[in-house]
Amino acid sequence: MYGTEQIQKLQKSTLSFLQQTGEQNSVVPVNELEQLRDLLRFHEYRYYVLNDPLISDAEYDSLYKLLQRTEQLYPDQVSPDSPTQRVGSSLNQQFITVQHLVPMLSLDNSYNAEDLIDFDRKARELSNLDLIEYCIEPKFDGASISLIYENDRLVRAATRGDGVEGEDITTNIKQIKSIPLTAAFSSYGIRQIEIRGEIIMSKQAFHGYNAQLVAQGQSPLANPRNAASGSLRMKDPREVAQRNLDAFLYHISYYIRDEGTTLTHQNKPTLLDTHSGSLQLLWEMGFRSPQKEKKVVRGIDEVIEYCLAFEKIRDDLGYEIDGMVVKVNDIALQEKLGMTSHHPRWAIAFKFKARQATTRLRAIEFQVGRTGAVTPVAKLDPVYLGGVTVSSISVHNEDYIKEKDLNIGDAVLIERAGDVIPQIVKSLPELRDGTEQEILFPKQCPVCKSQLFKEEGEAVWRCINIECEAQVVEKIIHFVSKDAMDIKSFGEANVRKFYELGFLKDIPGIYRLPYEQIGVLDGFGKKSLENLQNAILVSKQQPLYRLIYGLGIRFVGETTAKTLANAVENVLDFTTKTEEELLLLEDVGIKVAKSIQHFFQNEQNIQMLGELKELGLQLHNEKKEVLAAGALTGKTFLFTGTLAKLKRSEAEAMAEEQGGVIVSGVSAKLNYLVVGEDAGSKLEKAKKINTIKIITEDEFLSLF
Repeated sequence: MYGTEQIQKLQKSTLSFLQQTGEQNSVVPVNELEQLRDLLRFHEYRYYVLNDPLISDAEYDSLYKLLQRTEQLYPDQVSPDSPTQRVGSSLNQQFITVQHLVPMLSLDNSYNAEDLIDFDRKARELSNLDLIEYCIEPKFDGASISLIYENDRLVRAATRGDGVEGEDITTNIKQIKSIPLTAAFSSYGIRQIEIRGEIIMSKQAFHGYNAQLVAQGQSPLANPRNAASGSLRMKDPREVAQRNLDAFLYHISYYIRDEGTTLTHQNKPTLLDTHSGSLQLLWEMGFRSPQKEKKVVRGIDEVIEYCLAFEKIRDDLGYEIDGMVVKVNDIALQEKLGMTSHHPRWAIAFKFKARQATTRLRAIEFQVGRTGAVTPVAKLDPVYLGGVTVSSISVHNEDYIKEKDLNIGDAVLIERAGDVIPQIVKSLPELRDGTEQEILFPKQCPVCKSQLFKEEGEAVWRCINIECEAQVVEKIIHFVSKDAMDIKSFGEANVRKFYELGFLKDIPGIYRLPYEQIGVLDGFGKKSLENLQNAILVSKQQPLYRLIYGLGIRFVGETTAKTLANAVENVLDFTTKTEEELLLLEDVGIKVAKSIQHFFQNEQNIQMLGELKELGLQLHNEKKEVLAAGALTGKTFLFTGTLAKLKRSEAEAMAEEQGGVIVSGVSAKLNYLVVGEDAGSKLEKAKKINTIKIITEDEFLSLF
């Protein structure tokens, strides 16, 4: 990015400006402001991207303050991309939702060489090539972001979100000094460009920041990944700046270029013809791309060799990675291979072997969940494993404990599968000294002391007392959750607090809360209390399917809840539904039908529904009455691929408003499969069933 002569010239300028900082409250002439800004950008690049500073931190700070003083004296001369404009002052930052220019899909994962060989085989078959060139780079363990530059200036940064939409975090991203506020894309004729990358916290920054927290009497952060991810949505950008975050930019997803311009580099092919070329371009533009870590190879054997070699040096890196990303290098071939609805066919993540460590099992705690399932949780001597400290691991059920031959006091081998979920691999009986104790699974509920029950064919013991305190609390938490009744301001912490204080004992109690008593609690000012009251009031008008899902009926998820809601005029109609009638419904099998019957034959559940009706909740399916005359009544729909004009949720809502039914899979019961871009396996499966009508998004819209 900077040639030798240019660096020498900048260093002379540095010395010249540093001499001016010797005088207290010194400033520079207005005509030298841009030169000073360029100088600071250069030193940020040397420090944060190359990790090779040419001046000390104190000297940089002196130059920064010189610029700051001058801009304060001449506020009309402050440019938006000045180094002083990284840190904002808003303490009430709101994160609005924005749409990515191109969807951010997940990567398919592989855990061994066989998976990579299979990935290569499919790519070669689809491309009709005998050998494919790949570019390999580290899989950074951080938080994904998308950056948009227009006319060389950073105009927007967003989180990954759901892949289609994310949250605008531009102000916070400006605090990361390895992300340039401007980049000379126009020198290559690029007017707009969208770049993907990963925000990380280096190991050094992570340990340093945790040391500060501990010194201040605060709890340390769990791991660098969580530290980076949590930083992006902090309301005060100055707090973000203090965390010393870093960024790797590794993918150009979209760009607009002026006609007649080229992206050549030293007489080589156009840089954006290959993925490795795009990394080179980003590096030249001043971004920290994995230019040094990447490797271009031919054939999958060389891919496997490099991935395995890099795994051996992962601990020597200054940042956390959990694998390698393998990408087809040729961009035209990437476009030919295309994508499924979930992941590109031209890239795959090779995940490193799970981290393992040895520790000691000290105790077992038995926890009771929403459905009464009793789950044993192993309490361990804390051990640092794959970037986090592990002290608790679920051991699932009684059979699992026996299978792993676990005893209290055992030395155990644990690992983080995929570097995420910790689990016990095995006990180490050869290290026993006779003091170990057998783990006895309780016969009574550890909370309410009711007799536990295990259904035939299941491994889980359950408490079937629906008044069990642990179950009641978990059911209330589920009922108020976002996907159920969506009662905002009523999270898990408030549910537990109100329950402990005696304000809340069951689901109907949500609508009988003593607001006067709550209003005197810490954290509940007038506005907070009003928000809670309004959210609870609004929830009374939630559609029936949300209520059904919120009831927490075992095996009934959101899709099945919608099916059930569309099948009745009133939720109490299920009290008379036979198992045979339930089995006629889409997505309802024997196990689900029995669970529904069991719920609606319980007198306490019926009594609860009666109370909810008296409290003003919507038990009647008003939507069903409207849909009776809908143009699509009874027709089933499924969507696959990326829609161009509608969000999938919007399209589903349109179909439902006209009486259509949304199903979760391809079967003979499906009437319409609506196909967007990059449709996946559902399309291929639907083609084999003659009764399914396959339509485009425009054809779907024409139905209305």
